[in-house]
Amino acid sequence: MDVVSRSRHIAGAGTTAQAWSADAALAAVPLITLEAMVPPGRRLVVVAPHPDDEILACGALLHLIAQRGDAPLIVAVTDGEASHPGSPDWPPERLRQVRANEAVAALGCLGIDPPHLVRLGIPDGGVRGAEHTLAQRLAQLFAPGDIVITTWRHDGHPDHEACARACMAAAQDSGARLLQAPVWGWHWSAPGDGALPLAKARRLLLPASAVARKRAALACFTSQVEPDASSGAAPILPGFAMERVLQPFEMYLDDHA
Repeated sequence: MDVVSRSRHIAGAGTTAQAWSADAALAAVPLITLEAMVPPGRRLVVVAPHPDDEILACGALLHLIAQRGDAPLIVAVTDGEASHPGSPDWPPERLRQVRANEAVAALGCLGIDPPHLVRLGIPDGGVRGAEHTLAQRLAQLFAPGDIVITTWRHDGHPDHEACARACMAAAQDSGARLLQAPVWGWHWSAPGDGALPLAKARRLLLPASAVARKRAALACFTSQVEPDASSGAAPILPGFAMERVLQPFEMYLDDHA
């Protein structure tokens, strides 16, 4: 059994941002330019399992694309309504609308205002059960030549992994090119364990201004980054998790690299 099969468990604080910053193998991942990754004239489509995954995975890239004058399509697979089970302050009905509003505000921080945002309304936590339907719906949204980004198919969260598999099927059917970005993979994997497929990875170096915009965008998700006063629960997205995706680069996995 390989490390990916046995270790995808999201618990505790996980691997720190500092540990990843010191990893020589990660630093050696080849670089890619914005123009090579998303050539001018090609549409960027970001498929987010939950509202905020589009920022965690590629928020800085979205800012750079907006600066270039392009308009990406953002697809919210779920509304993220199951993030606070049993919370008096955050019932699913409230979360559905609040998280959608947070996503619009976050994209505005990146310079995408108004965003081209499609909400598919698949139940939060139920993407695996709707995977075939999701693949069909995505294939109708994708076009030949699109650059599609979603979460990694071994990310550790069932919705993230099912979303990636559906995107793989839809991209193959539509002629789009798929890239995957780890989100929770940075948490459960660790330098030297061989879990992240660095041989298929490329790093996009980011100006400090793009990282700052990404940080501001994440702060828009108040429901996720602040403690739940009604239940005493810690933030869904604590600071240490955000720091892992606020490095001076974003990393993308390409099965054809």
